[in-house]
Amino acid sequence: MKEGSALAAIDIGSNSVLLETARIERGRIRLQLHRKEAIRLGGALDAQGLLQADAMERGWECLEHYATLMAHVPTTHRRVVATQTLREATNRSSFLDRASAIVQCPIEVITGEQEARLIYQGVSLFLPEQQGLRLVVDIGGRSTELALGHGSRLEHASSYPLGSVAWSQRFFPQGRLSADCFAAAHAAALQILPPARVLLTSLQAHADAVVYGASGTAGAISKVLCAQGHPTGAITREALWQLRAQLQTLGHVDRLQLQGLKPELLPVIGGGISLMCAVFEVLELQHMRMAQGALRHGLLASLLQGG
Repeated sequence: MKEGSALAAIDIGSNSVLLETARIERGRIRLQLHRKEAIRLGGALDAQGLLQADAMERGWECLEHYATLMAHVPTTHRRVVATQTLREATNRSSFLDRASAIVQCPIEVITGEQEARLIYQGVSLFLPEQQGLRLVVDIGGRSTELALGHGSRLEHASSYPLGSVAWSQRFFPQGRLSADCFAAAHAAALQILPPARVLLTSLQAHADAVVYGASGTAGAISKVLCAQGHPTGAITREALWQLRAQLQTLGHVDRLQLQGLKPELLPVIGGGISLMCAVFEVLELQHMRMAQGALRHGLLASLLQGG
């Protein structure tokens, strides 16, 4: 790809739709513009898996805005993907046909494993070229991705059908945050996550392994913990367990006054925290750092590499 080429990536996620534009400078990606809109497609699937019309309209409106912001980017230099909500939606073609016309390029509904690979690639983009073991955890709105590798070399990528939006709808109805709600959410997650234990051998064999949290849920939890006096950009097992206990004591999202948490994330914080606790437990984690990179950055990297 030529020096100075403009690139654009859009991640149509279950909670948010994200845009990132960049240029190629000296063979590297230089980020230019970032936008994020909480569209919440993941909360708009009905019992039959149909994506509701009003959610589609919100998505199209968002993409129309993004189309103007990336108008300078050649259509061949754009990559747009959709994740778990569109993987599940039985009427996804109704949304995707118009959405593709708006962004003037194909929209890929990627698999969970592809998503995990791209997330790992995006996180690695901002990390030094060290060959130590790293695990990347991304808890999204309707799915959770795990990726393990040495340096930028990916060795494992997996995806699980559980996320903050889906878990909040299922186990924390009407904003309830009782101990029973958390117990049920935790038990259900532990029914799905056991295959991830295959990663334990590698993690236990490398005492210097670094665990990174990517995207919304991890970032939201770390900001709340930071506001409570914990280290910036990190989640520890002890602090996470304390935060869960705080929510259980308060019992309802209406009683929460969590500094650092955006208001639009209140309805999904119960699901997000319960899933993070489950991941920490299954993988026997003690500490997690926040990653700068995410799926959208992996998309940019794939464009640079011509893949």
